[in-house]
Order: sequence, then structure tokens, then C-alpha cells
Amino acid sequence: MDLEIVKYAVPFLLVGAKTTLLIALFGIGFGFPFGIAVGLGRGSKNRTLRNICDTYCAIFRGTPMLVQIFVIYYGLAQVSFVRHNPALWWMIGDGLHAAILAVVLNTGAYTGEIFRTGFLSLPKGLIEAAEACGMSPWHVFTRVKFPLALRQALPAYSSEAAIIVKESSLASTITVLEVTGYAKRLMSETFAIMDIFIITAALYLAMNVVALTALKLLERRLLLVR
Repeated sequence: MDLEIVKYAVPFLLVGAKTTLLIALFGIGFGFPFGIAVGLGRGSKNRTLRNICDTYCAIFRGTPMLVQIFVIYYGLAQVSFVRHNPALWWMIGDGLHAAILAVVLNTGAYTGEIFRTGFLSLPKGLIEAAEACGMSPWHVFTRVKFPLALRQALPAYSSEAAIIVKESSLASTITVLEVTGYAKRLMSETFAIMDIFIITAALYLAMNVVALTALKLLERRLLLVR
């Protein structure tokens, strides 16, 4: 690798890494609770709610995220109601906001499926024992269902968190200058394709190692809690 190219490229890519982390953090921060709600909805006794959540998951798990980003950023912008609604336009009129929204909706579907299986794996006898003790539905959820489901779901969710970081690269297709966006610009300026994308891959790897290590430590901590 050309060290001069490295010295020139790294500062730009680090600026892009801040945007990548922003997309990933908002994606996880909003997508995680949203996914839990979707998982609960898919296991609900309310048939209408269950069908809505099932349809939502089928759409967002069954279509490429790149298509979802294009539909949100380019497609919804063609709808006059969206253009004239300040709140909706704020969400999709800016490339960064649209990318975050796409990540949240996409990961919400996968997180919902992860937690649906987590809730289904809970022993029914334990839930019935908590209800028999007079615990309210809210206390049963917060003290029994969710902690146990989180232990079951966390290993699979770790993979989803890594996917969120990697899929944030698709934001570059709608003019967002995150790591991949800067990498494409640097590639066109320097023509050092291999050097630039090796550095880019190393940055993504570093971010995912940190994220996976943090989730692994959380998983280990939860396993020690009795």
C-alpha cells in the first residue's frame, strides 16, 4: 500500500466513520425497541395486529434494503402529501434522515423476528407461576418475559447489530457521505482502488469488533445474573 495514499485518505474516511456510527447508533437505538414491539405484535392474540406485524416483517425481510432506501428517499418524495407535510418531509427529504429511517424499518423487521422466537422459547410454566403470584401483565413482562427473552435473543441480535453497521454503507447511494461515500469519492480522485477499499474494510471491521465485543460482554453479564 502507498503510505501517501493512506495519509491522505484516512482523515476523510474517519469523518465518514462518524456518519456511519450515527446511522448505526440511531438504527440500533430506535430499531431495537421498535423490533421488540413488532415481536410482541407478532405473538399477540389480536389477529389484526398480528397480521399487520406479519405483513410488515414479510415486506422488509423479503426486499433488499437498497430498494427500501430508494423507495423512501426517491419514491415517497414524489407524493405530494409527504412533500407538504413538514414532519414527513423532514424524515425523508434529507438523505441522512432517510437512511436512518430505512435502517430502523429494516432492522425492526429482523429484530421483531429475533424477539418473536425469543418470547416463544420462554417456559410457559414460569409465566403462569408469575401470573399466579399476582404480578400484573406489565411486571410479568419487565421482570420475567423480557429479561429471559433478551438472554435468548442477544446472540442472534449481535449479528443483526453487525449487519446494521455494514448496511449503513448503502446510505452512500443517496448522497450521504459516510465511509463508503468518501471511499467512492477518494477512489475517483486517486484511482487507488485497492488501497482505499482495504482501509475502508479495516474501518468497518474495527467498528464491528467494538460493537460485537460490547454485546458479548453484555451477554456474559446477563448470563451471570440470577
